[in-house]
Amino acid sequence: MTPTIIPFDEGERALDWLSLCAALQAGHDRPRAEIADSFLYRDKDTLLNRAAWIDGLGLAVKSATIFPGNAGAGLPTVNGGVNLYDDATGTLAAIIDFHLVTKWKTAGDSLYAATRLARPDSGRILIIGAGTVAQSLWQAYSAAFPDAEFTVWNRTRARAEEMAAACDGIAVADDLEAAVRAADIVTSATMTTEPILRGEWLQPGQHIDLIGAYRPDMREADDDALRRARLFVDSVETTVGHIGEIAIPMAAGVIRREDIIADYYAPKAFQRLKEDEITLFKNGGGAHLDLMTSRYILDAWQAAR
Repeated sequence: MTPTIIPFDEGERALDWLSLCAALQAGHDRPRAEIADSFLYRDKDTLLNRAAWIDGLGLAVKSATIFPGNAGAGLPTVNGGVNLYDDATGTLAAIIDFHLVTKWKTAGDSLYAATRLARPDSGRILIIGAGTVAQSLWQAYSAAFPDAEFTVWNRTRARAEEMAAACDGIAVADDLEAAVRAADIVTSATMTTEPILRGEWLQPGQHIDLIGAYRPDMREADDDALRRARLFVDSVETTVGHIGEIAIPMAAGVIRREDIIADYYAPKAFQRLKEDEITLFKNGGGAHLDLMTSRYILDAWQAAR
């Protein structure tokens, strides 16, 4: 059987953010995924393979090449592809554009958490960072909070202005503290290794969504933010001990494993309990989410044809 090949633009036309959230919920009703990551290095260049298998849903292998030198030649620094395999036969079902899966997995992961943790009446959303992921977050959050007002803050204001020009209706903030204090939802997607989000700025009832930190030496929120909030992650296995946002304060005794209320596999616990509590979610983006997203993309692609 010839596998389906799904390019970015054609694949995206069949997708919907809230339908993806439903697919993520359904995926977590199945048994926990088996996950394995492997890395190969050549100087500054990296090959990352992320694999996941969910019984009844299928298998996926997402390969990413990270070549920092490409930037000097005007080429993307991150490239790759996703192979999706049939659960029953192991045959190759689809080859899906790497950037399509990554975009929808990353923003969809955060959106799904927000639909469970943020107040439904959240009307002011702050995006910290103005990179590619930030634009995806604007699209995703707009689907679940269509009446919300968006603001973006970036270390370099010019980048924030570029994003505001590309995303109709977004305002640009100059004062990060003031912008955080005024927001109902704060979603952060930066490459910082030093916390830029301070707990003393957080307000009762807020939802905090942290995306940027993916290495053991990276974090976006300080210790006080973690102490003040009820903590949630998408997967305990792919965040605790692996990502600086959780690992660094845990090693220092600031938080304990028991302070993480739940991940997606515990849906009854993964929810806001009180209007005035602060919820904080760490988006770890494991390979099982790539698999769930890839399966959703293939199903949507086939339904649209």
